[in-house]
Amino acid sequence: MRDTVFTRMSGWIPNVIREGGELKLMLAAGADANHEPRTFTFSIGEAHLAVIREDLARHLLLWSAVLPLCDDAGTRGRLDENAAVALLDPILLAAPADVDALFQRIRWDRSRLIAHGADTGLLERGRVCAAMRAATETSNGRRAQEYRADRRRAERGAVLGPLDAAILRYTGQYVHGATVPRRLPDAVDPALLPEVVRVIATAEQACAGMRISRDPRRGNRATDRRDWGRMETTVEAAVRRAHPELVDDAVRTVSFLMCSEAADRSRSTPMEDDEEAAGHRVDFGGGARKTVLSFTDDKGAEKKWLRESSRTAAAEFWEFVGDRSAGDNEVFTIEDEEMGEGIQLHFYADSIARITTLREGEGGSDPEYRVEYSLVDGIGGYRNLVSAFVRGGCAALEQHGPWMSDVAEFERARRRRDAR
Repeated sequence: MRDTVFTRMSGWIPNVIREGGELKLMLAAGADANHEPRTFTFSIGEAHLAVIREDLARHLLLWSAVLPLCDDAGTRGRLDENAAVALLDPILLAAPADVDALFQRIRWDRSRLIAHGADTGLLERGRVCAAMRAATETSNGRRAQEYRADRRRAERGAVLGPLDAAILRYTGQYVHGATVPRRLPDAVDPALLPEVVRVIATAEQACAGMRISRDPRRGNRATDRRDWGRMETTVEAAVRRAHPELVDDAVRTVSFLMCSEAADRSRSTPMEDDEEAAGHRVDFGGGARKTVLSFTDDKGAEKKWLRESSRTAAAEFWEFVGDRSAGDNEVFTIEDEEMGEGIQLHFYADSIARITTLREGEGGSDPEYRVEYSLVDGIGGYRNLVSAFVRGGCAALEQHGPWMSDVAEFERARRRRDAR
């Protein structure tokens, strides 16, 4: 038979129960092998119950000291009840100076106390009892997360000023720098918000007109890393020039915000519009040369594009790439069977081959091809080459060379580029 004797507002703060006529402190901590919360109990006395009832600070201090013992128990082990009981008198009944001294010798959960309102400055000076004078029953986990984030910054020598902190809160990155940034004006002190907005405006002006296009080589939602890097560099330089007082963390979160928003705009843009914005729109009206194109990949998949299609060949090809590209599928081909020519894109090597039929196979003989290779400068280079080919075939690629028919010569050129 288990009866609850005392409980606080927060369900996580340990309760006092009576079980088999014996008073016990009961707390949930950790998880078992099935990820269900574990519950631990250990015996206490009437004098301990009296302090727990009347003194929230001592109750929370006891909790923070017992939690490491629960962690030691793991998913299956037993709580060291003797060690837990040994904490009762020194924490609940001793003088504040003795409690402070005890917390210099034992392990304890600092974050738990901070979440319940502990004064972080006093905690760091070892005055745990004084730090808990403003303790609250309700928990603020965000406060503990921000404290941990500040300690990580301090370890690498970064100290935030009020505006730095406000900018990080505005982007939602105060706690986790890897979180996708957003605009959260309500998270900022109203007195600092105008200054934050000025910094953001500086960044927006710096990258006005810039864009981050998609990179279908890494999937339909992937974006061009080079575009990202260019925008990041541009924004950070402008913000540092206009606001030299900002620390690196604040500058980086502003550039991250600008780049993330630009990438999101690109991902939500239809492939045709993405091609047009990147400067690769191709007009297939009037005297357009290509009427039928075949797209294939290294896994045998094939897709046809017809001139009557409502979409451009380039847009359909890059969508095909985005759907099919993978670590083991990095060779894609566009072929014009009617004209006997095509291009093969080698994403793994940042290179391309243009293939022209010199002689059709006759009487059982194999056809004869001319194969020429060229290096490609990122996704932007690939876009230019694809657009040129679907507009004018292999002849239109001449200006995008140099083209090398000697494989050994091409490999030497590729190694020289990679070495740079």
